[in-house]
Amino acid sequence: MHHRRWGKAAGAAATVAWLLTATLALPVQAAEKVTVFAAASMKNALDAANAAWQTETGNETTVSYAASSALAKQIEGGAPADIFISADLAWMDYVAEKKLIKDDTRTNLLGNRIVLVAAKDKAQPVEIKEGFDLAGLVGDGKLAMGEVKSVPAGKYGKAALEKLGAWSAVESKVAGAESVRAALALVSRGEAPYGIVYQTDAAADPGVAIVGTFPEDSHPPIIYPVAVLAESKSAAAAAYLDFLKSDKAAPFFTEQGFTILK
Repeated sequence: MHHRRWGKAAGAAATVAWLLTATLALPVQAAEKVTVFAAASMKNALDAANAAWQTETGNETTVSYAASSALAKQIEGGAPADIFISADLAWMDYVAEKKLIKDDTRTNLLGNRIVLVAAKDKAQPVEIKEGFDLAGLVGDGKLAMGEVKSVPAGKYGKAALEKLGAWSAVESKVAGAESVRAALALVSRGEAPYGIVYQTDAAADPGVAIVGTFPEDSHPPIIYPVAVLAESKSAAAAAYLDFLKSDKAAPFFTEQGFTILK
């Protein structure tokens, strides 16, 4: 009797040991990584969204933030990335024309506004309308903007100032920055009295305040397209893109002042 019970117990123990060994021998699924190239103006919102996605899925993101123009050129040069989020249609069109994205994944994700900002302790409301004297406001200082030939925020800003008749007078006062966040920093540090940035950037820096918002009809619509890149090898890239378009991610963008376009 005792021998039979001992034999059963030993057999059960052996079975448990075998199951444990077999379980431990199963391959552990490694976290997938997604490399994202994103417009600088997205940093605060996208960092928050990415943290939520990593918590939900266990997958990781690596993000390079810069002007859309710089990122597009890096993609063209073969920089390894899975997702591109541009701050305008033109730079997404640029990489699309070179067959560097998966066309069927392209989506217009977000919208934004451009605003005039000043250092918070010196901010006074400005009525932005046709013929307003921006050059007079800037005085002997500089107007901080993204580079008007390449950085989307700079291009939108120049278009608005041309439409409002203020560009020719202020052009010589422009301090062109490599990205919209760099332009924001010039104002925040007091190196430029005014700057033109996205409203989402202004919300991200407590050192500045919005003194005026440009009329939406003074510049082309501000649209942030997103796409999976053609050379992406990440198995999680499509799922990550789906997450960005989901209702779960929307609050991270709207809290920073973006509008949802999907």
